[in-house]
Amino acid sequence: MTNPNTIPLGLYVHLPWCIRKCPYCDFNSHEAREAPFEPYVDALLADFRAETATGDVRVLDTIFIGGGTPSLFPAPAIARLLDGIRALKKCADDIEVTLEANPGAADADRFSGYLEAGVNRISIGVQSFDDARLAAIGRVHGAADARAAISAARDAGCRRINVDLMHGLPGGRAGDAIADLTAAITFEPEHISWYQLTLEPGTAFAHKPPRLPDEDLIAADTEAGTALLEAAGYDRYEVSAYARPGERARHNMNYWQFGDYIGIGAGAHGKTTRTAGIFRRVKRRSPVAYMAHAGTADATEETGPATADDVVAEFALNALRLRHGYHETLFGERTDLSASVLEERYREAVRRGWMERENGHVRPTALGFRFLNDLQVLFFA
Repeated sequence: MTNPNTIPLGLYVHLPWCIRKCPYCDFNSHEAREAPFEPYVDALLADFRAETATGDVRVLDTIFIGGGTPSLFPAPAIARLLDGIRALKKCADDIEVTLEANPGAADADRFSGYLEAGVNRISIGVQSFDDARLAAIGRVHGAADARAAISAARDAGCRRINVDLMHGLPGGRAGDAIADLTAAITFEPEHISWYQLTLEPGTAFAHKPPRLPDEDLIAADTEAGTALLEAAGYDRYEVSAYARPGERARHNMNYWQFGDYIGIGAGAHGKTTRTAGIFRRVKRRSPVAYMAHAGTADATEETGPATADDVVAEFALNALRLRHGYHETLFGERTDLSASVLEERYREAVRRGWMERENGHVRPTALGFRFLNDLQVLFFA
């Protein structure tokens, strides 16, 4: 039986407020110029105290503060949050602490405060370096704000910066995506996340869809953009993630390698492996309700243990996103299931030319990576 204590453990912290909700966003976010910073940090720490009262002896390997727009929170609030987390749970000496920031919602002084609080990786939601493209997706910042935010984070002393970009934007033309990537590369960030815009159910864009580029243009952009990034020293190690050597996002790698994570904050999700199986936990979505109930049994809904079919599907949805794949033993280590349950699926994926297997290592082929959704479906019940 898998020893849960051998599975890495991360922490996701959700700060749900933003200046304005983007029309493509399906995250649990709420518009607010002034968020209740102190009461919310109180609630987060009460939530984390309850989550860590289980006797779990593992150390935290990563902390990811996402949103919403976490950079709306002043540095002292983030410092109190991180100090409280460290007081409640042992953290790895080299823990990765990431904070998401939006251009226009943080300045050099605030970045300095975040770094002093213990943040050591800042992910900046640029999305595009073109004012027209930013307006088309409802962003509240402009291209000049994006450039200023990256420079401010670097000037503040941040040595691990991620630039978050999107492609396939409304009205997009050939060359747009390459222009944005070229602009990002000039700042020499350690990591670039490059996502294709998708229309998610329940969003404003899904209700009133904009005109998006055709699939051929998007495919050509993906191929050209990947070549550009790799020539600049960025390895495409996951579908939408490109990193310089040694700079992969450890928190996200934990997700993709089916590790465990605690989720605190309004609407946050968590995954916990126990001897009885894999359990999922989710917090109340409403920030008001969350703050009223944080730390109590009424704050969290738990489901599980997950069925074997669900575990196989969830593992595939995560691990197959990794371009360089994984060793077959990872499946057993993280799921407590026999690798034999995947054998027929592996063989079919290889037969279709979507997967390669060598010395126990499996990885998607270039074709499999291009048709990743089809590859993943092979692992569904």
